[in-house]
Amino acid sequence: MTEPAGGTEAELLAVRRQKLDQLRADGVEPFPHAFPDVEPIGDVRAAHAGLEDGAETDSTHRVAGRLAARRGQGKMAFLDLVDRSGRIQLQAKLDVLGPELMERLLGLDLGDLLGIDGTAFMSRRGELTLRVDGFTVLAKSLRPPPDKHAGLQDVETRFRRRELDLIANEESRAIFLTRAKVISTVRRMLDDDGFVEVETPMLQPLYGGAMARPFVTHHNQLDRDFYLRIATELYLKRCIVGGLERVYELGKDFRNEGVSFKHNPEFTMIEWYEAYADYQDAARRLEAIVGAVAEAVGYTGELEFGAPWRRVTFVGAIRDETGIDILEHRDAAALRTAVERSERVDLPTADLTWPQLVDDLLSKYVEPTLQQPTLVMDYPVEISPFAKAHRSEPGLTERFEAFCGGMEIANAFTELNDPDVQRERFEAQVRLAGEGDEEAQPYDEVFVQAMEHGMPPTGGLGLGIDRLVMLMTGQRSIREVVLFPAMRD
Repeated sequence: MTEPAGGTEAELLAVRRQKLDQLRADGVEPFPHAFPDVEPIGDVRAAHAGLEDGAETDSTHRVAGRLAARRGQGKMAFLDLVDRSGRIQLQAKLDVLGPELMERLLGLDLGDLLGIDGTAFMSRRGELTLRVDGFTVLAKSLRPPPDKHAGLQDVETRFRRRELDLIANEESRAIFLTRAKVISTVRRMLDDDGFVEVETPMLQPLYGGAMARPFVTHHNQLDRDFYLRIATELYLKRCIVGGLERVYELGKDFRNEGVSFKHNPEFTMIEWYEAYADYQDAARRLEAIVGAVAEAVGYTGELEFGAPWRRVTFVGAIRDETGIDILEHRDAAALRTAVERSERVDLPTADLTWPQLVDDLLSKYVEPTLQQPTLVMDYPVEISPFAKAHRSEPGLTERFEAFCGGMEIANAFTELNDPDVQRERFEAQVRLAGEGDEEAQPYDEVFVQAMEHGMPPTGGLGLGIDRLVMLMTGQRSIREVVLFPAMRD
């Protein structure tokens, strides 16, 4: 029984269902409980690297994976089996398996999951092959896989049905294996340097730590609204107050903002905080971690991650790209007028606050120009409510953002640790909210009271994992590096 060529979906599904019934009728369990002692295909291939063409071995191996191709019939056939580590050729011979098992193996469908016990040899064409000594059906696939030649090309389908993308496209599997290596490398770097990984609430009674709109949800038992966190910052600083001194958290944040090539409403961040350090220390640690990540994943692109990264000032970068010195226009009306009169800038200005105007100038005129790793230093206090005042530049703070590939990847401060100044910054944010800034920080009295117990000098940084993976894999869309991105209906 074979699948009808060009058959309808209903016909294809019906044939596979009939094969499922036949397996059960033959006494074969098509969905067994386990298949122990499996070796990754990549390990099997590595164990026989250098084997000469045509060489036989007495090495037996047990592998498992998805049936991806089949060639030949009768007395001998070849099949391809794929797992996450690679692909291996299988040789099925009638004189080894016998007529019944040979017929059953060749009657299986592409996409079926199989366990194979076999003996390794190198074909005359130089292809490592397992001669099938025995096989076990591990899961009967009741739906056909994506076309084995064309793969899965439709972008919308690839993102909505990532499992099919992973089955069909080796490149997609490679991206997510790289992502795992990125995360493990970042964690290892911090763990080895004495940082403690902690977990803080995702459901928060008050959001904070970033300029963003939150998602709101309701807890029925407590009869109160909670916010999905937009950042871990304020809770991690409370850990610093409590004496943990070096902490980090790697996890999901949620921001109720637009979807774009670099924005997903649910994204992965790592934030770390280090007592007795400042933003220059955070910069050096960032350079070291990203450099280690690039080495770990074998990055070979055009970006140069070696330290030190280029440094420019926030004010100078905007002035260079737009001709506007924002420090000469320190209120919304003055800056609005400067923008409207500029021949190099085309921005809507109506009803925007000074921080919103400044942020637009940076994101639309400076950020796209920053392709190689660059630190933009020393941000105005109005857009940095948690950063310590600059020790030598009035009106600025010790804050930087890291940019690469034309997008922001990290944000860092010498953390504000004076509770009275923090209270003033919160009050300023409340005023901005009153002027219409939906992303202004809400007043968090509990956080201020925590600081009143004494917070040591601290350097902190947040690094976007998704964007870092984009850089390391050469992807231009965040949806390529998030397994199941948010999609419109």
